[in-house]
Amino acid sequence: MGKQLFTTLDPDGTLTVAVEQVSVPDPTGNQVLVKMEAAPINPSDLAILVGGADLETASYSPGKFVATVPEPFNAGSKARHGLKLPAGNEGAGTVVAVGDSDTARSLLGQRVSCVPGNAYSEYCIADAAMCLPLGDHSAEDGASAFINPMTALGFVENAKLDRQDAFLHTVGASNLGQMLTRICKEDGIGLVNIVRKDGQVDLLKSLGSTHVVNSSNDDFMGQLSAAIDDTGAFYGFDPVSGGQGVDNAFRAMEQVAVSRMTEYSRYGSNQPKRMFIYGRLNMAPTILTPSYGFGWTLSGWLLFPFLQTAGAEIVSRMRKRVRESLTTTFASHYKKRVNLDEMLTKEAVIDYKAMRTGEKYLVTPWS
Repeated sequence: MGKQLFTTLDPDGTLTVAVEQVSVPDPTGNQVLVKMEAAPINPSDLAILVGGADLETASYSPGKFVATVPEPFNAGSKARHGLKLPAGNEGAGTVVAVGDSDTARSLLGQRVSCVPGNAYSEYCIADAAMCLPLGDHSAEDGASAFINPMTALGFVENAKLDRQDAFLHTVGASNLGQMLTRICKEDGIGLVNIVRKDGQVDLLKSLGSTHVVNSSNDDFMGQLSAAIDDTGAFYGFDPVSGGQGVDNAFRAMEQVAVSRMTEYSRYGSNQPKRMFIYGRLNMAPTILTPSYGFGWTLSGWLLFPFLQTAGAEIVSRMRKRVRESLTTTFASHYKKRVNLDEMLTKEAVIDYKAMRTGEKYLVTPWS
């Protein structure tokens, strides 16, 4: 038996998030049973955890809150109406029981990072093939060893596959963005970081970033164009989606491309420009304007589909790199640690839902 968090959205928009006692099954085959010690609250977890719920007017009680999800967010979540869903993509803990496969048995007693999909629990069943042995590293060190590190490396690998030697990232000071800065410095890849505050500029420059642009500055677009011109970053990744972030990137890319043209064209430049949206930090519509010709592509990007198409050799290389640099290149930092009940208090929920840079929460189920 153990505690586990569940989230349920009813057709009328009522969202219930609660911790319950559950019976945990025995692992079979290639499964392992992990006693969870630490699990981060990532932006990718928030969609299922709280979505577009009105958290200010929610009803809070020990280990539970009930909120209302307004339209159009409720209608947009119709597929999950009535479903009682677990939450928590990743975490780390100790393997306390295993199935009968050789891979599973080799992990018995080891501390591992895993991606069970229900990491906000005291115990989780995980696939042994997806577990990363942590050796002497702590559970806190390994709690965020998968989503952000593999995503950052995935961006780099995706760029290499598309023969790009530079790209831009629109939330440069995030935990993932800091990892990306370190990776690109190590690999000699050009990176344009976009941030919102002068302090974030200083942070990334201290990590070795050479092109950091503050979107709050009056001459932001000019600075962005200059950084793209210097690096050749006609390729980028954006987790915000809503608003004009992608549009700004395309417009700056086009300004640089047009400045390099020797002949005028009413259709704009033929410079390929590509952006990937990999998150929904802003639920507003993505704004695009007719300001950059027709040589552009906007795509979605998700980690697991990329891993499925990248091939075993690339994925193995990525996992090895994460394991070897877990506390350096891929180090994560946390603002606060909460247990399963504490993560559902009004103060905590409103705080981590804000997704402020450098203020990630870590769930420690047994604290």
